[in-house]
Amino acid sequence: MAEVLVVGGGVVGMGLSMLLARDDHQVTILERDSQPPPGSPEEAWASWDRTGVNQFRLAHLFLSRYREIVEAELPDVAAALVRDGAVRFNPIADAPDFVTGGHRDGDERYSMLSGRRAVVERTVASVADETAGLAVRRGVVVEGLLTGREAIDGVPHVSGVRTTAGEELRADLVIDCSGRRSALPTWLEAIGARRPDEEVDDSGFIYLGRHFRSRDGNLPVALGPGLQEYGSISSLNLPADNGTWSVTLIARSGDRPILGLRDTERWTEVVRSLPTVAHWIDADPIEDRVVSITKIEDRHRDLRPGDTPVVTGLLAAADAWACTNPSVGRGASIGMLHSLALRDTLREVGPDRPAELSEAFGVATAATVEPWFQATLAFDRHRLAEMAAIAAGTTYEPEDPAFAITKAMSAASGKDPDVLRGFVDIASVLELPENVLARPGLLERVIELGAGWRDEPPIGPSRDELVAMATA
Repeated sequence: MAEVLVVGGGVVGMGLSMLLARDDHQVTILERDSQPPPGSPEEAWASWDRTGVNQFRLAHLFLSRYREIVEAELPDVAAALVRDGAVRFNPIADAPDFVTGGHRDGDERYSMLSGRRAVVERTVASVADETAGLAVRRGVVVEGLLTGREAIDGVPHVSGVRTTAGEELRADLVIDCSGRRSALPTWLEAIGARRPDEEVDDSGFIYLGRHFRSRDGNLPVALGPGLQEYGSISSLNLPADNGTWSVTLIARSGDRPILGLRDTERWTEVVRSLPTVAHWIDADPIEDRVVSITKIEDRHRDLRPGDTPVVTGLLAAADAWACTNPSVGRGASIGMLHSLALRDTLREVGPDRPAELSEAFGVATAATVEPWFQATLAFDRHRLAEMAAIAAGTTYEPEDPAFAITKAMSAASGKDPDVLRGFVDIASVLELPENVLARPGLLERVIELGAGWRDEPPIGPSRDELVAMATA
């Protein structure tokens, strides 16, 4: 089997590394942050400093697809998450029967196993540290790539990495799993490789959130989906571990009046004005401020432009390959889908055939995760444009019919059990939108029940009321 270097030891990097180690590869994770995971979930929340992850304190959700993968492929990770207090909840089973139509066989697939990012990452690390064939080295910063004999004429072949400490580490395969801050294009340029085709832009959102702890051990009752739209802002309410949860307001980063919601009192007043969210802050805050995060990028890298690899011997996975707005919570699920695709590709094509491996992984990426990236990006672009139109007092009417179908499906999901399950299938990264809408009769039900989505009575504050609260 192969010697593999994985650059990046976040949740997905560790998950991928465990998958490969359990296939008998010898795997070493190189993680730039030096601080080891603390000994308990509460210590992780209180004191773990992950400077390499700018969204470490951002609200997180580990969706049904993530739970499904870890239970099937890494059951000891799932067991450890439960042991450390991760919350298990099911948006279908936990909803009233008059909305869901009652229990159905298969509804268990909607179960989620989630928690605060710091807590989940600490737990995953505890299992990774005990995994045979896997070594985790912290405080190791990759500075550049090493090269070896070319597998394709004129295409550099990566044979390892060089660290800032001057150490040269050789491997049969290098996997970049260093996330949103990956320096891959710079590394490639330094060895004379073409830069990957890269599309990058500010996601356009600002996130303003706080975490809370229950006073009686119970989580708030969910009065709608986790992500809810209120005109020119959205709310994101996510259950977490050990009786905690997060409440986040999401706005356009260019919406200047709304930036006043960084103030705790203004933020609280706005949350109190949202009828399906206000009760989520009837609890004890575990942060003394509003955590504000912006300038998170949407990015996509093609390491095979024109079907010719820019390099062999190196693959990019998860957020190092492509990343989007995190408010829909798909990152870990898409990352683990990509990890499974990489593991399965290596079962068919070993790193001793680097040209074939690059091609096979490119095909697997296009089939498994590329559609999820494109669907998420399209949703984000439409939502940003809609928020801008509302702020300007106009109506957003794009030519793309997918926007109207998405809005209609959201409106119809509370009126039809089949539409509801289809909506959650998409939101939970279980089924792609086109597959859900191809179910017999579903699109017709969406159109019938959701076509009047523009006429739905608004809830929550008007734009003028929102601005007044944000600027008071």
